[in-house]
Amino acid sequence: MQKRRRQRLQGMQAGENQVRQKRKQHGKTTRRARKIRISSGAFIAPSFLGVLLFFILPFLVVIYYSLVDNPISGNFVFFENYDSIIHNAAFMRAVKNTAVFSAVAVPLAVVLSLILAIVLEAKLPFRSQFRTFFLSPMMVPVASIVLIWQVLFHYNGAVNDFLAVFGADKIDWLKSEYSQVVVVILFLWKNLGYNMILFMAALASIPKDILEVARLESATPLQTFFYIKIRYLSSTLLFVTIMSLINSFKVFREVYLLTGDYPYDTIYMLQHFMNNKFKSIDYQALSAAAVLMCLVMIVIIGLLFLAENRFGKDVEG
Repeated sequence: MQKRRRQRLQGMQAGENQVRQKRKQHGKTTRRARKIRISSGAFIAPSFLGVLLFFILPFLVVIYYSLVDNPISGNFVFFENYDSIIHNAAFMRAVKNTAVFSAVAVPLAVVLSLILAIVLEAKLPFRSQFRTFFLSPMMVPVASIVLIWQVLFHYNGAVNDFLAVFGADKIDWLKSEYSQVVVVILFLWKNLGYNMILFMAALASIPKDILEVARLESATPLQTFFYIKIRYLSSTLLFVTIMSLINSFKVFREVYLLTGDYPYDTIYMLQHFMNNKFKSIDYQALSAAAVLMCLVMIVIIGLLFLAENRFGKDVEG
């Protein structure tokens, strides 16, 4: 009996010791996790405050401006500014031109840069020189780019001189229906190199054993590309498409330097409209246009993320 009691007491003491040790370990883990959370918050705080101060709060101010009659009186008119901006002919022209430009330039930028990356992935002579050639526009200042384009596409420029050799008539490229073609070429020239480098890095990260298995299974190059490479490139395709879309909205700078406040109708972009409204201190119309543009961008980027999740989820992880 005494042995049984002694064994029972020893078992109870051993159990209590295990519980104490677990509590100590849990306490240490909790304190460690708390320290990690505090240190992580301290590191994130400056960036969060910067985003809050320079992005979130100004955007909330823009939303407020879009709902009032003017910033001074601050009388709420709710959606009247949006209704006015939608029925504005200049705004609708700018929306149409920007949509057409983005619909043409962005797919071209993605597809051509991917083709260039695939071509340069092969063991070609002068590979590094080709890569440098396509990256060189990133190092050229905007003023120099504008000067180059003026020399090329002026009425008495190099392009018209070249076409004159074949008997073609002169074209005023920046004041004709061809003006958007000029801007698309400028956009591609500026952005193909950066996109190409991103695709080359993504192609290099595709597992070689999967490509080897496809080759052993007698898969054609097209089958390998569409069934393997495209799936592994899905996240890079998403990133390149989003960056190209954002850059297509930023092409205003070059167009403005080429043509001024009021360019030819086909290259009158959304930011021309916003820039002119800012100069005339029409903050309500400017803010309403900015909010609408933001909503459209959110929808487009959301659809791109859904497409990426649909086609690339089986290779993630």
